[in-house]
Amino acid sequence: MKLTDWLNLAALGIALVILWQFRQIVLLIFAAVVITIALNSLVRFFSRVYGWPRQRSVLVTAALVLLGGVIFLGLVLPLFVSQFQQLLLLTPKGFDRLGEWFDAFQASPPDWFPDQDLRLLPALPDLLRQATSIGSTVFGNFLTFFSSSVAILLQLLLLLVLTLMMLANPTAYRQLLLRMFPSSYRRRADEILTKCERSLMFWLGGVALNSMFVAMISFTGLVLLKVPYAFAHAVLAGLFNFIPNLGPALSAVFPVFVALLQSPGTALAVIVLYVLIQNVESYWFAPMVMQKQVALLPAATLISQIFFATFLGPLGLVLALPLAVVCKTWIEEAWIVDVLDKPTDYQLSLDVETETVMPPDYELSQSES
Repeated sequence: MKLTDWLNLAALGIALVILWQFRQIVLLIFAAVVITIALNSLVRFFSRVYGWPRQRSVLVTAALVLLGGVIFLGLVLPLFVSQFQQLLLLTPKGFDRLGEWFDAFQASPPDWFPDQDLRLLPALPDLLRQATSIGSTVFGNFLTFFSSSVAILLQLLLLLVLTLMMLANPTAYRQLLLRMFPSSYRRRADEILTKCERSLMFWLGGVALNSMFVAMISFTGLVLLKVPYAFAHAVLAGLFNFIPNLGPALSAVFPVFVALLQSPGTALAVIVLYVLIQNVESYWFAPMVMQKQVALLPAATLISQIFFATFLGPLGLVLALPLAVVCKTWIEEAWIVDVLDKPTDYQLSLDVETETVMPPDYELSQSES
């Protein structure tokens, strides 16, 4: 390697170290980019259909978002907060009821159960305590992050300001990003950014429809099972659906523990309901609405969630899938297509030698003879 190559590599390493120190701000910027992409598609729709200038389209989009936020804050949020507060009070009671049933089962197991000394098994609180410690190791200070309301408010404010700034003139910010690439690669980088934008749009649209589907089906099923606070459970199911693999399991915790206060049969019915909902969503609804989404292997999705949650905290867990989509697109295009699949000088020399030994009219002469 030349001296300039070593200098470029050192500059890249220093830049990565600096970005790592401000990783939470970088994640907020990435979240703002994702939201800007979604809102910019609506701005383009207004400009294309109604012929409005961009400024008017941006103002109408911002007004619609503001109207939706007011409706959400006025109608949905108060009901959800009131029911969620009751859930926080009922969930420990359901946990205690489960521990009592488990202790009673260890003391006197039914006749049909195999003859085993169940007292050798660890107590249920010990098992849950071990699971909690493992979860805290993987996800870090997840609860601590959400316990600081001031930090959340400041981050949401920063996210809103960044989104509005980028939405006002996204082309300027895109050109600024492209200037960080070599001049010979800027056109190719612009193509990759376009593919990333398209992939993120497919993901956003698909996961939004999936979340609404899961929320509606969960609300209907919980109402039929007469589980209290079905609205709060449904909202949580829709929100946790943005986190694949782990989200559906987390969304089932509250309704199962609340149903335990009624009867074990109701809790079992809630578990069956959530398993059916996730299977219908995973094998029927999601493939139907996400036909153009970037395909990610289930193991790759889970590994990306654990990786981003461990190194980037709870915000990394929430943004794990869009980060994985962007990383997959850049790896496929910039590394596999542009580097690995590019023919080397040796392959080109072999092609030249083959054309020299076997001229173009070789096959023709053979057929004539």
